[in-house]
Amino acid sequence: MTKPHRTTALADLLLAWYDRHHRDLPWRVSPPMAARGETADPYRVWLSEVMLQQTTVQAVKYYFALFTSRWPTVTDLARADNEDVMKSWAGLGYYARARNLKKCAEAVAFGHGGVFPDTEEGLKALPGIGDYTAAAIAAIAFNRHSAVLDGNVERVISRLHAIETPLPAAKPEMRALVAAMTPQDRPGDFAQGMMDLGATICTPRRPACALCPFNAQCRVLGQDDPELYPRKAAKKEKPVRLGAAFVAEDETGAIFLRKRVESGLLGGMTEVPGSHWTARIDGDTGTGAAPFAAAWQACGTVVHVFTHFELRLTVYRSKASRDAGAGEGWWQPRETLDGEALPTVMKKAIKQAIPDAFETARKA
Repeated sequence: MTKPHRTTALADLLLAWYDRHHRDLPWRVSPPMAARGETADPYRVWLSEVMLQQTTVQAVKYYFALFTSRWPTVTDLARADNEDVMKSWAGLGYYARARNLKKCAEAVAFGHGGVFPDTEEGLKALPGIGDYTAAAIAAIAFNRHSAVLDGNVERVISRLHAIETPLPAAKPEMRALVAAMTPQDRPGDFAQGMMDLGATICTPRRPACALCPFNAQCRVLGQDDPELYPRKAAKKEKPVRLGAAFVAEDETGAIFLRKRVESGLLGGMTEVPGSHWTARIDGDTGTGAAPFAAAWQACGTVVHVFTHFELRLTVYRSKASRDAGAGEGWWQPRETLDGEALPTVMKKAIKQAIPDAFETARKA
């Protein structure tokens, strides 16, 4: 175990830096806001933390504004139509998060009277909330003394302490060090300060070490290249999976869509018909997997990278009558395509077949 620095002094340095340089984010109660007596809304903290998993702050801002305008409280979200939630989430990725988001809202609204549990243990009992999210909500929303460890914090702590153990094996050591650093007073601000430091100063590439509040204490700075930290185990090459996607237009230009089954990858989302592929098996890449008989024409391939595999879809296009595919799906007018719960991979397939499909929707 790495011998820790003097933790009180580090926390003081970080909080002083955060007071001056914090990011203003729509879900955050900043130090000036807190000084005016404002307190964090657990619903907004929870919503932002779920959205920020595997997603950038810039991308999340739009979706956060959309969700909080449509569903200002957790009870509003709990009462929302599942399909509306999935449509609003479309494009944010990792769609199991959206399904768990709805389940968690229902659990809080109908099982806890609309009030989030204020401890890590209570939060982890809710759908879709794991160790990191529980710690972040507990610290930021309820000022609990919780060790918050996301990718930004891992980078800061690994450089500060020159941790040689590669990730993910280093996580327990990192969490212990963060717990030791976290002050009893303002643990939420400390957690957000560490996140901001990693996002704006202690960045993966070309960190601005001269501006870092920890530069005098950093054990990597001056001895090694900070970009080499955190150490990471060699990545396994992602498997490549194959499949086919079929984009059909009727005489009005509407596109044939259907809904995926609720469980599994992209569960409950809207799709263009395609062959059956998964993270473990290839799907048919020929017209034998077409949803109905038509003059299907190959129009190229799209590539989409999921967490555990790369998918390559051969895309086919055809004109078809309204009678085709009866009972299997529906014909969606182009001008309303953007309102459907289409994941990014399906949007890629549609644009490969009909390059201006979403331009039509935006002009409507």
